Amino acid sequence: MDLTFWGVRGSIPVPGEHTRRWGGNSSCLEVRAPGMPPLVLDCGTGARGLGFKLGEEGCEHVQILFSHLHTDHLFGLPFFGPVFKPGCRIEVGVPAWSEDEARERIARYLNGAFHPLRLRELVASLEFVPVRPDRTAVFSSGWQAGTLRLLHPGGSIGYRVTHEGRSLAYITDTGPFSAPTEGLLAGEEPGPAEARLVSFLEGADLVVFDTMFDQDACVDRLHWGHSFPEYAIAVCRAAKAERLVLFHHDPSFDDDTLDARAAQYEQTDGLVVTQAREGDTIQV
Repeated sequence: MDLTFWGVRGSIPVPGEHTRRWGGNSSCLEVRAPGMPPLVLDCGTGARGLGFKLGEEGCEHVQILFSHLHTDHLFGLPFFGPVFKPGCRIEVGVPAWSEDEARERIARYLNGAFHPLRLRELVASLEFVPVRPDRTAVFSSGWQAGTLRLLHPGGSIGYRVTHEGRSLAYITDTGPFSAPTEGLLAGEEPGPAEARLVSFLEGADLVVFDTMFDQDACVDRLHWGHSFPEYAIAVCRAAKAERLVLFHHDPSFDDDTLDARAAQYEQTDGLVVTQAREGDTIQV
């Protein structure tokens, strides 16, 4: 699999000179594998650029998976080119209990009020698939993914995508599964919830993890549902994951801040740690 980052920011896009090197679009990832349709993880503003690329390729089939439907992960959908291509088949995986609920959750945003378009005005062939946490999601596109309930206001789902023996985990948006004075960060055995996270990531080839805050800032905002690098590193080490990518960057972090952050964590022992940069492609 090849993973390309089209949007790496959390909460709100921040385009401009101060984010040129690392990128200012909000969450959107593209996964490609031979013989499989493109898999899109979340549709933040990065989905617009991805849509242009897929249009140039003449793409006829796309799989989308939403971690959750806060607007920074959703508001690129009506600007995603394939939704305006007649006959293009788009399978949309949405955290929901039924197909009708999945469709209705997207329609709440594309309703003519929050966005000028209504869902029924999209000309592509949209198929809505409910995704439930803590069970494997299987799609007719051929993609399948394990799922995990995360810690975020309103809920969020983490995914583990496996293809031909390689695995990619996408863990955003989530707070830590234990307090800094407990569990893995404290050098203790993980509690039940943290143990489930470690098990979910066990042996993953690549983990993309929400590390929006620095540790001190996260401790003051645990209820915001985001994490920090030290926690992601502790979890990935316990899971014996091969590589960690820090993701969902704080919109207040400019390029210089992210340069320093990348340098700080790249020397982590026992784990390859990099930082998500808009436009970069990683082979899984």
